[in-house]
Amino acid sequence: MERKRVVVLTGAGISAESGISTFRDSGGLWEGHRVEDVATPEAWETDHKLVIDFYNERRRRIADAEPNDAHRGLAELETGHDVTVITQNVDDLHERAGSSDILHLHGEIFKMRSEKDPDRTFPILGDMHYGARAEDGGLLRPHIVWFGEDVPLIGKAVEITMSADVFVVIGTSLLVYPAAGLLQYVRPGATVYVIDKKIPTIPRHLPVVAIETSAVEGVRRLIEELKTV
Repeated sequence: MERKRVVVLTGAGISAESGISTFRDSGGLWEGHRVEDVATPEAWETDHKLVIDFYNERRRRIADAEPNDAHRGLAELETGHDVTVITQNVDDLHERAGSSDILHLHGEIFKMRSEKDPDRTFPILGDMHYGARAEDGGLLRPHIVWFGEDVPLIGKAVEITMSADVFVVIGTSLLVYPAAGLLQYVRPGATVYVIDKKIPTIPRHLPVVAIETSAVEGVRRLIEELKTV
């Protein structure tokens, strides 16, 4: 089997099978909250405590979750291919499953950062505390890219995408930009797979192999497909 450069873009759908809910699953509500109230810079300015409490609860739920066979399957792909995972998810399930090269586009739930310096991050396993500050005096906030904020790692994600022999999209609606725009940077000749229970709209110029099923089943099929590519 020829070793391929495999780049995988994952969204909430891959972690849903580990019991981690998304706001799109419940009519626009995320754990009972409007996204505008807990996942925007305006929400942070309006009610620090609500935002911190929300992410503390998310962190607890993610800590209790376990990677599923889709996460583990992507980790196992590294035995035969060079694999990079670009994830829109803030959980650590790819890491716990064993993937070694992961880019978190939208931040990480187990990190917090200074409000003054986005690059000054700190690990956090338990709860954040309201009013806590970093050494530079900035309030500590979740290390999450909120709606309406720039995505600082998108340039790196574009470079990675352009290097792919095989580009795989798993469990994302392709509605959230700029992540959804990564498909525009897949080089001609690369093989594109899309795994989802409901295949999202794909740019017409891009031929894809659609695997319309759950992430777990889809990754199993992907692994078999890559044996023949």
